[in-house]
Amino acid sequence: MGGMDRSPAWACPVATLLVVLSSALAGCTATASGTQGSSTSGKVLAVGAENEYANVMAQIGGRYVSVAAIMSDPNTDPHEFEASARVAVQVSRAELVVQNGVGYDSFMNKIEAASHVTGREVIVAQALLGVPASAFNPHLWYDPLTMPAVAKAVAEDLSRLEPAHAGYFAANLKRFEGSLMSWLQALARFKSAHRGTPVAVTEPVADYMLQAAGARILTSQSLQSAIMNGTDPSPQDISLETNLLSSHRVKVFLYNRQVTDSLTATFLADAQKAKIPVVGVYETMPTPGFDYQTWMMAELTALEHAVADRSSTATL
Repeated sequence: MGGMDRSPAWACPVATLLVVLSSALAGCTATASGTQGSSTSGKVLAVGAENEYANVMAQIGGRYVSVAAIMSDPNTDPHEFEASARVAVQVSRAELVVQNGVGYDSFMNKIEAASHVTGREVIVAQALLGVPASAFNPHLWYDPLTMPAVAKAVAEDLSRLEPAHAGYFAANLKRFEGSLMSWLQALARFKSAHRGTPVAVTEPVADYMLQAAGARILTSQSLQSAIMNGTDPSPQDISLETNLLSSHRVKVFLYNRQVTDSLTATFLADAQKAKIPVVGVYETMPTPGFDYQTWMMAELTALEHAVADRSSTATL
């Protein structure tokens, strides 16, 4: 239930969202269709619910897409995101949409349902990977399996929308897949050299990457879920996390830079006092200067430095 309860949609009351959708629809023409973007700008109008998905869409679509990202500020808490009239307009006009699913960006479903665009393609990472709606961890973009599947689906859908450019999209897909190899190889090297490295976390933001790298996450899922969902952790879970840090049972402490409160600040202070290297992880891609591939590599490099050099990386 963790990923479903603490989604960005929880901050947007239903009544407010209805007003947002009404404003969006009022701004759209009654003849909106799957060719709207191509007919007005020569490009497919595409929207990524999170900027990491938007970035991959842009890499595949290239000059034939105009991509907007809904959640893109790495300095704010994405769980507090509220859909606005501007967001509703962007989503309602989109011909191609990519969203995460697992309850993380469910506001997108409401806007899409309220705006009927003929031929719109909607890609949901959760569905591509077969992840159940009840999954503990909604941060699918840290899973090495996610973006190759998303990129392939984007290329296929763009080819349906713009068949004349199918070869171009296929070439960009091949280039994107090749560009991921550095990260995948680095994950394999870390797993070989540091398999079983014990780590503590605040939330399951980077858990999929940590698992792919062979790390052992010692923080209880119940604590991660409580912090992620904004509920009160049990005293037992807090005590366990504190002990992991004070007794040096972990080699690295990873915390969500975008969601901090008095409890996570205390854990961070405990890690620093115990001289345990800390790594800040992000829910949305830091910009500028990063694409999805370099972002993932930077996060893994920070983990490597923490383990091998005992150095901290609070900010990418």
